Amino acid sequence: MTTPPRSLDRLIRPRSIAVFGGKEARRVIEQCDKMGFAGEIWPVHPREDQILGRRCYRSVADLPNAPDASFVGVNRALTIEIIRDLAARGAGGAVCYASGFREAASELADGNDMQEALVAAAGDMPIVGPNCYGFINMLDGALLWPDQHGMLSVERGVAILTQSSNIACNISMQTRGLPLAYVMTAGNQAQTGLSDIACAVLEDPRVTTVGLHIEGFDSIEALERLATRARELRKPVVTLKVGKSEAARLATVSHTASLAGNDRVSSALLARLGIGRVDTLPELLETLKLLHLHGPLESADISSMSCSGGEASLMADAGVRRMVNFRPLREEQRQPLKESLGEMVTIANPLDYHTFVWGNRDKQTAAFTAMMKGDYALNLIVLDFPRLDRCDAEDWVTTCEAVIASAKATGAVAGIVASLGENMPEATALSLMAAGVVPFNGIDEALAAAETAAEIGAAWARPAPLPLLKVRAEAGDAVTLTEAEAKAELLEAGVEVPRGETAATAEEAADTAEALGFPVVLKGLGVAHKTEAGAVKLNLASRDEVYAAATAMAAVASGYLVEKMIAKPVAELIIGAMRDPVAGPVLTIGAGGILVELLDDSAILTLPTTEKAILEAIDSLKIRKLLDGYRGGPKGDVAALARTVAAAASYVVANASKLDELDINPIMVLPEGQGAIAVDALIRRRK
Repeated sequence: MTTPPRSLDRLIRPRSIAVFGGKEARRVIEQCDKMGFAGEIWPVHPREDQILGRRCYRSVADLPNAPDASFVGVNRALTIEIIRDLAARGAGGAVCYASGFREAASELADGNDMQEALVAAAGDMPIVGPNCYGFINMLDGALLWPDQHGMLSVERGVAILTQSSNIACNISMQTRGLPLAYVMTAGNQAQTGLSDIACAVLEDPRVTTVGLHIEGFDSIEALERLATRARELRKPVVTLKVGKSEAARLATVSHTASLAGNDRVSSALLARLGIGRVDTLPELLETLKLLHLHGPLESADISSMSCSGGEASLMADAGVRRMVNFRPLREEQRQPLKESLGEMVTIANPLDYHTFVWGNRDKQTAAFTAMMKGDYALNLIVLDFPRLDRCDAEDWVTTCEAVIASAKATGAVAGIVASLGENMPEATALSLMAAGVVPFNGIDEALAAAETAAEIGAAWARPAPLPLLKVRAEAGDAVTLTEAEAKAELLEAGVEVPRGETAATAEEAADTAEALGFPVVLKGLGVAHKTEAGAVKLNLASRDEVYAAATAMAAVASGYLVEKMIAKPVAELIIGAMRDPVAGPVLTIGAGGILVELLDDSAILTLPTTEKAILEAIDSLKIRKLLDGYRGGPKGDVAALARTVAAAASYVVANASKLDELDINPIMVLPEGQGAIAVDALIRRRK
């Protein structure tokens, strides 16, 4: 499934709808009537003469025309028959409500076969599902949706897509002021996946941004297509990616797979494509609000104001967990802030403006305007509303009016943040949205939105990414090269390795060491985890020491590798590659040596990569502090490290069809100008 079978326009924006089935089909008609759908609705039922005042037809063949969209709410066997008839009639597409297909394969022996039969019956007619509720289109009042929902008609808004019908139902009930244009489900994604549906709704000029709740990627090609079109249309896409890949993992003999992990690969993949990622449903909704009103942010610089030191502290602490920057105030902002707030207020960011100006619209407007003139990407004002059923919110309304006036006067992006999400009344959220001010439900959610919007902005500012490396793995058993064989291949690819030679016996190993010059390292060949097996000895300074060491490890080794000892490095890193079942070959770089898992400090590069991406990955590591000369220590040769990573990446790309795993650990990064050397390497590939 790499391209949409046919345009989804007729299906998702229909002028005629056919409904098949009993109570679910009846509910679809009720929902369309309730929302004022202006097109034709044709019920199909074998016995009823009419449903809700509409004539019933007996079959697809009896319909007046080929319907644009069909809701098929019958059992799974009959679903296949109806889909076949609709496809033959030239229908625009259908929602398959029934379950009992691939999602039930563990309970129903024919589940997979039934799903394959359904896809075959559809041919090139788009189908959504099976095992899904369908969709809600509140722009046109077209609902192929057999249940209640909480949405209102809108003229423009966001589209949210999910595999889960229940999640879609929950989202439809939100009271956060988010204008929902489409809520759509994909179910099993048997033929049409979330990314293809997202591409279709993205083309609607009334849609501003798209949110995806993803349990599993349907098609990398479709996801790339979506990211490309989103960038072209300047309509951001945000994902809530959950779960782990169900694809079986190959047994690994290196650290690389444990460092990468499918979820981290997903994050790297989405970041490459410029698609935002959040962790919770509230974060998804709050991020979509910001993007709907203002699009991606130009930077992660934000300001915060509140009338409480406690709120300012909460905001500052929450910022530590996010990639946002409470940039210090500019000098020209300080005097206007002091003039409006008084001498007793400490001018800072986040700023506690106390209650001296509470209820004073003019002074609040002056203070908020001074802050918003600081050229921050986003300006936040913390404001929790009182209960409207028991309290008077007049002064809170005054503050909102001041924020709106300041945002209009400066052209700045502004948001009002309720520290407790439930303290933002829906009516207030809607009025703020109408005025162009983002109503944020929760501090953490607001900062998640800022972080995500800034990440998308940064991604769009870079050149569009190269197409992902897509190479089918060759058949055949996997074999593990000896360390010597692996290093020989890497050396040819441009990875620097220690000078060394192999030896078959202890005597030859001692002779080789003398020829290389001491000190040397002795390693046993054919041993995966050498340190644990006692098959590596460092800093051997004489022929006798080499001979004794080789004799001791003869029981576990099938030969020896003798290499020159490398000087003490500034830092040790790991470079690894593995074949992810979704993203294909990916490269990992991180803190290496014996601390590789303990430090858990790594970055993932999807392939092919660029020099800029490699340097950004290196800069993101905690171990970068060592490379910069930690506490007066020498600086590491970062340029040589980057060249080594680039060479390893090129090797992986060139051998992608047969490479299962690469593990270079450690890379010894020497002081500036002295290089980066791979002192151990493992390659596992198909014969």
